[in-house]
Amino acid sequence: MKYRIDIITMGCSKNLVDSEGLGRLFRDKGYDCVLDAEVVKGKVVVINTCGFIEDAKQESIDTILQFVEAKEHGQIEQLYVMGCLSQRYKSELEQEIPQVDKYYGKFDYKGLLNDIAETYPVADNNYNTVEKKRKNSSHYCYIKISEGCDRQCAYCAIPIITGKHKSRSIDDILKEVKERVADGVTEFQIIAQELTYYGLDLYGERKIPELIEKIAHIEGVKWIRLHYAYPNQFPMDLLRVMRENPNVCKYLDVALQHISTSVLSRMRRNTTKDETIEFINKLRKEVPGITLRTTLMVGFPGETDEEFQELIDFVKWARFERMGAFAYSEEEGTYGAERYKDDVTQEIKQARLDKLMRVQQNISAELQADMIGKEILVVIDRKEGEWYVGRSQYSSPEIDPEVLLPVNEKKLIRGHYYNVKITGAEEFDLYATVI
Repeated sequence: MKYRIDIITMGCSKNLVDSEGLGRLFRDKGYDCVLDAEVVKGKVVVINTCGFIEDAKQESIDTILQFVEAKEHGQIEQLYVMGCLSQRYKSELEQEIPQVDKYYGKFDYKGLLNDIAETYPVADNNYNTVEKKRKNSSHYCYIKISEGCDRQCAYCAIPIITGKHKSRSIDDILKEVKERVADGVTEFQIIAQELTYYGLDLYGERKIPELIEKIAHIEGVKWIRLHYAYPNQFPMDLLRVMRENPNVCKYLDVALQHISTSVLSRMRRNTTKDETIEFINKLRKEVPGITLRTTLMVGFPGETDEEFQELIDFVKWARFERMGAFAYSEEEGTYGAERYKDDVTQEIKQARLDKLMRVQQNISAELQADMIGKEILVVIDRKEGEWYVGRSQYSSPEIDPEVLLPVNEKKLIRGHYYNVKITGAEEFDLYATVI
């Protein structure tokens, strides 16, 4: 008998990597494992939690309680919780929500496989044949190249949850990429808590340029996209790799958090306003046409109206192609929580966040409109109603603007790449026709 297991992933793409890895282990053992289904149908549910900021923690807790209720009503039989939230608050969760069958941290979740197998043994170990792997595989995947972070940003609990930075070996990563290419994957999102730190612990130097160049030379790799870089001590040779290798997307996700030197100092970001501006100018000079994604924070302790206005002026100057923002959330155990009073009211935080995002929305709308008439390459992710939904090299899955192509013009295939011409634009979507 084949049992279905549903895995629900909360938080960032790094958690998604863990969920996908666990899903593959389950499938190898003969289980029917489904990630983030719209309708949960399995006897067993695994929730991979996030513990980054207060809103994310609350969302994870609400999700746990939702499935506790489903279990009490007999809709599911077993419920397991893993990930960042249970890594940090395992004992508290066990006391407060004992209806969960078992809690796992961020690194011991593989024991879940044996625990479930005791209750739901399977006889079918042939589920994960090569043919079925290729049929069920997406055309893109996430490759996590390291775990943990050695940075000590004042607001961030990630080092508390994940520990010190630990790189995977180059050989191990290349082996995984080749295996995923054999499964039919052509697009790779390279992720880490701190991408540019890669290799320091293993090789004594930053090896991200070498790693990305080696991945770029693997046959079958169509796109490589980089997430979660840090501006301080950025390895500039990575820009040469992006410029010289056409399958390395001209896209960089680098979290800047703020622009005011005084705020950056309190945040322990080890950079200044002038250095940040110089860094952005160099990125755009060395990689013409690069798309920059960043994340900014409002309401850090002590942020004044003047410092917030600096941030607004900076966003208007930088004109980021992609930008997200969030309000400061005090996290216990962090330097910021122990050193500073959370003195910006929630009302002010929200007002500043709303204003910042309105500025960015106007910029996004203008940049999107500038795309009309241009020809770009897109990959088709899915079909929705009357539209094929695709992305260019300048957009990551699920978080960035998409390209919509009418279904009635031409039959398109998921995972295939097409040259298109942009015919229309909205704030977050482009419209196109196949050339």
